[in-house]
Amino acid sequence: MIKRVTILIAYFWCFMIASGQNILLTVAESSDFKSTSRYDDVMNFITTLSNSSPYMDIDTIAISTEGYNIPLVKIGNPLPESPDEIGDRIVLYIQANIHAGEVEGKEASQMLARELISNPDSELLENVVVLITPILNVDGNEKISTINRKNQIGPVNGVGLRYNGQNLDLNRDAVKLETPEIKGVVEEILNFWDPAVTVDCHTTNGSFHEEPVTFTWMMNPNGDRSLINYMRDEMMPKVHFDLLNDYNVENVFYGEFINRMDYSKGWISYASEPRYLVNYIGLRNRLAILNENYVYADYKTRVYGCLALLKTILGYTSNSKAEIQELIETADKLAVERGSSPAITDSFAIEYKGIPTPDLITIKAFETDTIPGVKGYWRYKSSDRKVTVTVPYIADYIPVRNVKFPYAYLFTIADTEVISLLKSHGIEVKRLESGTNLKVERYKIKELKNSGRLNQGHYINNVAGEYIIENKYFPKGTYVVLTGQKTGSLIASLLEPESEDSMLMWNFFDRYLVPQWGSGYYPYPVYRLMNPENLKFNQE
Repeated sequence: MIKRVTILIAYFWCFMIASGQNILLTVAESSDFKSTSRYDDVMNFITTLSNSSPYMDIDTIAISTEGYNIPLVKIGNPLPESPDEIGDRIVLYIQANIHAGEVEGKEASQMLARELISNPDSELLENVVVLITPILNVDGNEKISTINRKNQIGPVNGVGLRYNGQNLDLNRDAVKLETPEIKGVVEEILNFWDPAVTVDCHTTNGSFHEEPVTFTWMMNPNGDRSLINYMRDEMMPKVHFDLLNDYNVENVFYGEFINRMDYSKGWISYASEPRYLVNYIGLRNRLAILNENYVYADYKTRVYGCLALLKTILGYTSNSKAEIQELIETADKLAVERGSSPAITDSFAIEYKGIPTPDLITIKAFETDTIPGVKGYWRYKSSDRKVTVTVPYIADYIPVRNVKFPYAYLFTIADTEVISLLKSHGIEVKRLESGTNLKVERYKIKELKNSGRLNQGHYINNVAGEYIIENKYFPKGTYVVLTGQKTGSLIASLLEPESEDSMLMWNFFDRYLVPQWGSGYYPYPVYRLMNPENLKFNQE
């Protein structure tokens, strides 16, 4: 990890008397749920907990654009200093405040940390090491104002901004890693601690219903299908029922009505691209859960609902530790085998669509009215007319167009930014020991257009073309990425030119695609080797 956080600020204590014991309170609790924590509040709270317990420690995963240390809370019995000390335990990572106006996870994760260290001999900590980033988007959080997210019911004293200090959305950065926050999550948590299960906490903006807690799972079709199906058919239904039965918290799988005026059209979870962190984690063969707390429920209900969800997921992870570990181990093994012996058939999805899951979903909805004279998204408002509907849930994503999965990708450029990004993702990059002739596939660009409107600071590319088989000489030192890695699906997602959220789409190869004068296009500078070759590499 980067380093241990040292906090040189005065401790701020809030106490309440309960069963004769002093209990450290979060800002949400001490303000009677009128306020949310600022950065110093969070750091004081977790530092006080850490100083009181040998089972909790704090690391820094990154420094924000505006200079804040972003904390990672580690909880375990015994407390591991490195992944080598985890043993047969399983790692659960909880992430909050990725959007700093969506604050329930920030408060609930602090409350969970307090509860865990108060009972260190529990079965939970016997089976699970818990990692928590309670305040990922510090820069956005410190801009708390009552004018932010005015449609949200509390806290009345305001919340932070969606964007970080670079004016970027952290939950669109999982591929390009342009923000220090998400780069820190990938390098210092996903690569280093390799959590089996991740929970990413948000607040909804969508359809009108009674359930205060919603959640769903990773769903990009290039992720391991057995893991997706396990979440869909086993873990998420069990979490749903346990959350209701054990904590009396109404909940439903996350989504929105496809047509707000005709609920029979279905309920859809629409975000399937790798740019979203939950889907990105799915491409790494790990389980990931998107938590979206209902924006129109009151703040206190949202916080306690989120806390109950986190405890339910933690309990399931503890009870199902061996099953989850076996599923992940199998997925990793299959990923390595897939790249080492690529199939002849087309097997990597570059276009996909959503279809209904096997089971219908029931939502306790409110009928929607429209506001006269208002157009667009904000023309809808909730009525007080309750209606329970059972409809298709569009949350299974399947391929529409595939390409063949290669044995390796070879680069005709030595771009340090490109290579550095691949390594940040935990991808192994090799270099040829000597020059060699290979039968490869070259991507010939036929059409290249940008979006015409900036998206996260990019005019993203839309490309069309075809692969041409040719013999080509690759000199000594050529960069090579073999797909026979646990990250094989992620590798293809980054390097296939027509893949959704590819590096080409996000402009990493722009300078290599078009000549300075004249028409036409250069070859895409990443070639595909389809069949295994006995390549020799430098020792690095």
